[in-house]
Formats: sequence, structure tokens, C-alpha cells
Amino acid sequence: MVKIAFNSALAQKTLGKEAPASEKDPELASAPDGSDGSTGRCLLALLGIAFILSGLIVGGACLYRYFTPKRLYHGAMQFSDVSAGVGEENQPYYLPRVEEEVEISDNMAVISVPPPRFRSGDPAYILHDFHRKLTAYLDLTLRTCFVIPLNTSVVLPPQDLMDLFMQLVSGSYRSYLVQEDLVVTERIDDIKPLGFYIRRLCEGKETYRMQRHVDLPGGKIQKRSAEECFTIHHFENKFVTETRICKA
Repeated sequence: MVKIAFNSALAQKTLGKEAPASEKDPELASAPDGSDGSTGRCLLALLGIAFILSGLIVGGACLYRYFTPKRLYHGAMQFSDVSAGVGEENQPYYLPRVEEEVEISDNMAVISVPPPRFRSGDPAYILHDFHRKLTAYLDLTLRTCFVIPLNTSVVLPPQDLMDLFMQLVSGSYRSYLVQEDLVVTERIDDIKPLGFYIRRLCEGKETYRMQRHVDLPGGKIQKRSAEECFTIHHFENKFVTETRICKA
């Protein structure tokens, strides 16, 4: 009987000479694990989706801000001019009347003032930007814009302005006259910082900045000729405002 035996030392030497697969093929050695690659792709996809969603949210907010549905109202006010020195009991039977249309949204109001019928005055567009707190007057005769900080003591906020015009639907409203004098101070060459609404109203037109007469140094009101001034009658409150804009 023949007994066959293997030399264990020789077997270990033979096995030791066999190189691992990673050493034989460098491409296999450098290839990433399958699970790590799929995780990276998932993270990139999630980041891309998050970026797209953030863009949609910001874009939607901008669209809502600038193109939010607007409501159009029509109203009229009769007023008595107490400043003229005539008592209320001696006022004429037919009081002066101001009519206007206003377009109101959450951020702005645009008032269309038609030419007055039986009194002096100028047609105009008046835009109140409640977000930037600015008011722009567009004189339709001169085709010129005039910009001034929003007077929140005179102009009602959007919701209150809507409520006022809802009350005026049933008929004209009898009120009184408030006068304000504004003075042109400087020309505005770049209207982009004034915001989207005013830029859209005043684009392509000469635009000037104004101050209230009472805010000027000294605060003295000087008499000016009619050629240097123009007057707009309008209302954004429960009274009529006579705005007189004059050159400095």
C-alpha cells in the first residue's frame, strides 16, 4: 500500500505566490463600491430638486407680488372749500365734484384722475407704492413724472382704500378740501431704484423728485404764477386733496 503525503510548506509557498485580484487588475482596484456611488447620486439628485423648488418658490413670490389680481373701483366725492373763506352755510348749491378710478392690489394703488369738467385742474395718474413707501404723479398734460415719499397720514392703506370705494358705490360722498403744496427739487436720471411699479409708470418720461413745502428750509410758501404750477384734485381718504406741484 502506497501512502501519498503533501508537503505543507510547499503548499503554503504555492498559495503565497497567487496575487489578489485587485493587484492583477488596477481598474478593479480603483472602482468605487456600488453602494457608495448610488448614495452620491441620490444626494446630487436631492440637491438638484431642492434648488429647483427654491427657484419656483422665489419666482412664484415675485410673480404674486407684481402680478397679483387687482381690483378696479370708481368713486366720486363732492367737497366744500372752507379755506376759501366761505362758511359752510354759504356754500353753493352745486358743490365741486371729483371723480376717479382706482386700481388696488396688496402692494400698490393707481388712481386715474380725469380732466375736471367745470373747474381748473389737470388730468393725472397717481401711483402709491405701499411696499417702497413712494408716490408718483404722472401729469398727463406734461407727460412728466414727479416722485415723493408716501404720505401715510393722507393715503389710506390698501384694505381701507377698498372699503372707502365700496362705500362710494352707492353714490357720491360729501366731504371737504385739504390743500398740499409740493416743490420740484431735482431730476432723477435713474428710475430703476424707484421699484417696478414706478419704473413701469415713468419709463421714457422726465422724472423729478419733490418735497413738501413745509419740509423745505424755512418752510415759507411763496406765491408762484400759474405757469410754474399745476393742480390735481384727488382723494385717497375721506376728504379731497388739492395737490399743487410747482417748480423750485
